[in-house]
Amino acid sequence: MKPQRWAVVGGGVIGLWCAYRAAEAGHDVTLFEAAPELGGLASAWTLKDDGGCADVMWDRHYHVTLLSDDYTRRLLEVAGLEAEAVWRTTQTGLFDGHRLSPMSNAMDYLKLPVLNPIDKVRLAATIVMASRRHDWRSLENVSVEAWLTCWSGRSCFEKLWRPLLRSKLGDAYQASSAAFIWATIQRLYAARRSGLKVERFGYVPGGYARVFASMASCLSGKGVSIRTGTPVRRIDAASGDAFDRVLVTSSPGVAARLCLSLTDTERKRLEGVAYQGIVCASLLLERPLSSCYLTYLPGGDLPFTAVVDMTALVDAHAELGGRGLVYLPCYAGADDAIFGWNDETIRQRFLENLPRVYPAFEPASVRAFRVSRVKEVFPLPVLGYSQNVPPRDTSVPGLSLVNSAQIVNGTLNVNDSIRTADQAMDDLLDARMPDSPLRIEAGRA
Repeated sequence: MKPQRWAVVGGGVIGLWCAYRAAEAGHDVTLFEAAPELGGLASAWTLKDDGGCADVMWDRHYHVTLLSDDYTRRLLEVAGLEAEAVWRTTQTGLFDGHRLSPMSNAMDYLKLPVLNPIDKVRLAATIVMASRRHDWRSLENVSVEAWLTCWSGRSCFEKLWRPLLRSKLGDAYQASSAAFIWATIQRLYAARRSGLKVERFGYVPGGYARVFASMASCLSGKGVSIRTGTPVRRIDAASGDAFDRVLVTSSPGVAARLCLSLTDTERKRLEGVAYQGIVCASLLLERPLSSCYLTYLPGGDLPFTAVVDMTALVDAHAELGGRGLVYLPCYAGADDAIFGWNDETIRQRFLENLPRVYPAFEPASVRAFRVSRVKEVFPLPVLGYSQNVPPRDTSVPGLSLVNSAQIVNGTLNVNDSIRTADQAMDDLLDARMPDSPLRIEAGRA
């Protein structure tokens, strides 16, 4: 096939993998990213230690690679880092509003004080059944509440499932399908299906900052032109750079604004995808907080919806100078009041509540506190979602949309994002060349 000029709009995980696949196939690729760095939601940032110690650069949001994440491991292999990945077994906890309980294995589940013996048996049966089920499409038309109540019982749903769903989806859980919880369980139990007794979590020394730097070097070596700090303003403009193919990997709402020649029906479909957002605080502490990587908070009255202690996974001395790194996320809709809170308000409310979960925590131990706000993180898993997802192909020849909204049988994570990009590229690389080029108007941020 004759080499084509490709433009990939968006330098997140999906955009990077699309650019890699296109360049690997011999095409001339230009990658546009509005931010000054690559990575999108997986990008890194710096936490400045106000105690005078060395600053820390790590992921802006918490990310972890599972041993069973084949697509992520393929990206690490391409970046030349797969052999350096560190794999560990981590612990999980659950704070029910009164006590913190371990929730890392089957025995821990049997001891959960929040559930009675019948609840525990039904919970175990629900998880085992969902981990072995392959038909996800039928679950899209069943509400997550109805399905979990059927399998786990009303008592277990009210005490455990509902609070956990609300912590991730807010009130939108009421319109969400059972496919959401199925996808979550499937990913966490993938390793067990492959013969391992437990799932292992991994990271690359240096975090995703190093991963994306290595990927940038890989892409540059294949001739990809990487234009960071260059937002795309219009696609199919009267003037600008001409490309044979344009892949837009930004969220559906952004794609609807950029792509001028879409039909009204296409634009409305893109604008109709509802997303859940996140406000996530990163805390650099004088010392690690706990032994649990993830602590679930189904109590419902805390301003954050989980506690993620990255120090329970990464080598604190090698990566963090012996300090602790904790994330306090709050998932919320774009119109939630928390997006209007300033950094000082978030700091005050988060820090005054963290001792309720971990009483030994002292606010004075915080060496850095930084807040990330993103109003579009993952599409809400509404009933019948796959029937309404915006398609990859558009009415404009050569213009394709590849984004997180097309993850229809998984959850938003790096592995499923790469899988979605890879499957799209399998088709696009075999597609016929368009008759006329598309133009992109872009400029420095």
